Amino acid sequence: MDLGLSGKRALVLGSSKGLGHGIAEMLAAEGAHVTLVGRNEERLAQAAGTITARGAGTARFVAVDMNGPGAVDRLMEGVEGGPGAIDILVNNSGGPPPGNISAVGASDWTRHFESMVVTLIETAGRVLPGMRERKWGRILTIASSGVVQPIPNLGISNTLRVSLVNWGKTLSLEVAPDGVTVNTILPGRIHTERVDQLDQSASDKQGKDIEAIRSAARAQIPVGRYGTVEEFASVATFLVSARASYVTGSVTLVDGGLVKSW
Repeated sequence: MDLGLSGKRALVLGSSKGLGHGIAEMLAAEGAHVTLVGRNEERLAQAAGTITARGAGTARFVAVDMNGPGAVDRLMEGVEGGPGAIDILVNNSGGPPPGNISAVGASDWTRHFESMVVTLIETAGRVLPGMRERKWGRILTIASSGVVQPIPNLGISNTLRVSLVNWGKTLSLEVAPDGVTVNTILPGRIHTERVDQLDQSASDKQGKDIEAIRSAARAQIPVGRYGTVEEFASVATFLVSARASYVTGSVTLVDGGLVKSW
């Protein structure tokens, strides 16, 4: 199936590793020109070189810390052709630290809301005018299965990512007549460094061997295993493709059946 992505320009936040990197790789394999975003310049440079060497498309990068004032301005200064050139935006932010929600103070809520929510919304606002003018655009936000079924010990993520789902739904209604789709994708237990860190945190907190933690987690997933980054990226790539032009305002789970509703 031709996904109609050849020559499209994509901006993928948080793409030096993990889910964002997997999506960037697959977009380039489909012929898109991808801009990677992250903090680690060395890792970004290596990733961009590898993607360009193997993909039908190309990859470049902007090294910027998206946490803090002026982050979006610095990002847009590094985008080739400016924000108006972007056809596809993949919104992605780092996960907040695990812990009990009752222990989260007001300053922590504010700080994480800025980095996990406001920054993504602001980035979308910068690229939207060009999409609407061209009558074609895709915005996809990576959230978490915790917005549907709260994940123990991840209270900050469970709480704040819900706001992105409702923002995306509301925005989708406004921009649908302009050929722009806005969707949200929810990963379950996709095997990344982040999931390894969460498993280790649970191991430390519960005083159990990490393999016991993983075994218990797998037992809750109907398919009996963690998902792969490639499986997740395949769904994400379809959602930002030309073939998904009639899919907007949706929330898509990629979780192996983990979430008990829907």
